Amino acid sequence: MAGVRAATCAAFVLAVLAACADGGARDGSPAAAPGGADTADSWAAVSQTGSGAIRVLYVPAGGFAYRDADGRLTGVTVELMRHFAAWVGDEHGVSVEAEFVEEQDWRTFYNRVRDAGPGVFGVGNVTITEARRDELRFSPSYLTNVAVLISHEDVPELRRLEDADVAFQGLDALAFEGTLHETRLRELRDTHVPDAGVVMASSNDEILERVAARGHFAYIDAYNFWRARDAGAPLRRHTVGDDPAEEFGVIMPLGTDWGELMDRFFQRDGGYRGTAEYRELLVRHLGEPLTRALEDARAASGT
Repeated sequence: MAGVRAATCAAFVLAVLAACADGGARDGSPAAAPGGADTADSWAAVSQTGSGAIRVLYVPAGGFAYRDADGRLTGVTVELMRHFAAWVGDEHGVSVEAEFVEEQDWRTFYNRVRDAGPGVFGVGNVTITEARRDELRFSPSYLTNVAVLISHEDVPELRRLEDADVAFQGLDALAFEGTLHETRLRELRDTHVPDAGVVMASSNDEILERVAARGHFAYIDAYNFWRARDAGAPLRRHTVGDDPAEEFGVIMPLGTDWGELMDRFFQRDGGYRGTAEYRELLVRHLGEPLTRALEDARAASGT
């Protein structure tokens, strides 16, 4: 009976959170530019000719970059980039088209943006770090995140990390390869759960499914945990393991000439994240309770 319940919950999580993971390039965009590297129009070219296109690579994610019931690509980061393109047009009297290209593999997404030519952006909820600033240009933060430690709800909540070896006995760490969550899990395993294995998952949806089916513990972004719990997934958050106040940014290749425009977009009207437009965007795609929790995390971090 427990196995049937776990399988049912896992399927429900996937149905709710993975609706956008149907593969392929979107909006008529090729998967990669001819010659291998993604490229679009530089700001210098757009400002001279009066029109052009930017290319936005995205990783599908519920609430952030997903297909709605009518099949339209939308979400917090998708609409943010549409707002940016419209703002550039209004501010400078030019026409800017935003071309969206799906990339489901996070590491490939990151590398494609890093190695891209002019006019390329990436929205994949990438945490801003000093190490990554050596490879990428970041926008100002568009979201404050909390990384949360999760397990199946049958595992009692940890009161201290030193108890993880007992609470997580027989479980393996499940990581999204190439992310900071993998780094966190390896540090937790090495320090507190040395007998646990570390296995890889290819998406957040897979992590939620496999943790809900028992057998693993994992780190995941707080918004993914909250959405999964709202969908009925049998998950437990161990708040003692929270890693708070991560900041997500839009990424661009180091050689971009769009970076200053992106900075100005976030600085307008006293700060984009303080506008009614921004809050409405969060509420529409994430819901009021999750928006409130994320904004509380932002206030606590002072960002």
